[in-house]
Amino acid sequence: MVYNFKVFKKCAPNGKLTLYLGKRDFVDYISAVEPIDGVILLDPEYTKGRKVYGQVVCSFRYGREEDEVMGLNFHKELFLASEQLYPPPEKRTYNLTKLQERLLKKLGENAVPFTFQLPAGAPGSVTLQQGLEDEGEPCGVQYYVKVFVGESEIDRSHRRSTVGLAIRKIQFAPSKQGNQPCTVVRKDFLLSPGELELEMTLDKQLYLHGEQIAINICVRNHSNKPVKKVKASIHQGVDVVLFQNGQYRNAVSSVETQDGCPIQPGSNLQKILYLKPSLGSNRDKRGIALDGQIKRDDTTLASTTLLMDPEQRDAFGIIVSYTVKVKLYLGALNGELTAELPFILMHPKPDKAKLIHADSQADVEMFRQDTICHQESVDVY
Repeated sequence: MVYNFKVFKKCAPNGKLTLYLGKRDFVDYISAVEPIDGVILLDPEYTKGRKVYGQVVCSFRYGREEDEVMGLNFHKELFLASEQLYPPPEKRTYNLTKLQERLLKKLGENAVPFTFQLPAGAPGSVTLQQGLEDEGEPCGVQYYVKVFVGESEIDRSHRRSTVGLAIRKIQFAPSKQGNQPCTVVRKDFLLSPGELELEMTLDKQLYLHGEQIAINICVRNHSNKPVKKVKASIHQGVDVVLFQNGQYRNAVSSVETQDGCPIQPGSNLQKILYLKPSLGSNRDKRGIALDGQIKRDDTTLASTTLLMDPEQRDAFGIIVSYTVKVKLYLGALNGELTAELPFILMHPKPDKAKLIHADSQADVEMFRQDTICHQESVDVY
């Protein structure tokens, strides 16, 4: 079988360094992260007597760029991996991937492979949606691979001899469903006998983006207060770990109904409400968490952040969660009864069979991503 690969290519402004990556999405399996494999092509005349370094940079913006006045800076960069790529250290050995082998064979002796490994606890790629009037870089966590010429790995790189390509660290949905979410809440009244009971159940714990969420509610009114209406909503929770009070929630989908209401004393109501959280109905809301974006690519609402240990959170991360909230309204004097259930919203794992294509010849498709150098096709045999 012959394989067809996609390769992302980007050149430095001076054209002396060229970076090749096979993909820009790297999967976080909670206990480990996919290694970042690639190849750099060097100009031998330019790099003679010089050192070339490679880094994986996590860029964390936690404040608006337009608010950076009087020395304030709401942006930090974390170097999660750093290595001298050229001249290569003597003891360094690589287990080359098939893509790296083909690129090295095609590009020749001036090509150098590299592999970076991200730590398991590194934050995921998340972007916070800007308002319509906002300008500058959006808040969130972004990653990019950086290759530059310098005297040391902490040397300030020059723009003309630096190349950087944005990547994403993502998570996919687990293969198994968890326990079916269910909760029962009750409300009694100080000066009235009886109580109001609300039972809420979801059909499953794990949902995929684009799926409809069925909310099964059962109201048992053993009080003498009527229930006037029912409202169900899905809330996205965003926790900016760096700040002690950096937790907030946004309603991303809601429905309100009076069907079957008022629920009179002594009567019951069983009903299924349907909601579907999507970015399409929330594009005008500031602060909605989105999956990390790469230029010119569309995105979705951010997926739920899965952690190996909920207590061990990276200080530069953004934790995203989702809950379903059902509220019964009893009027201004009698108050409300609220029930909440958490659930998981994620993308499915891609089908590997769809990622591998047979072709009449093995070639590498070179995609021009934000590069200013000449684009050439490369055939790898």
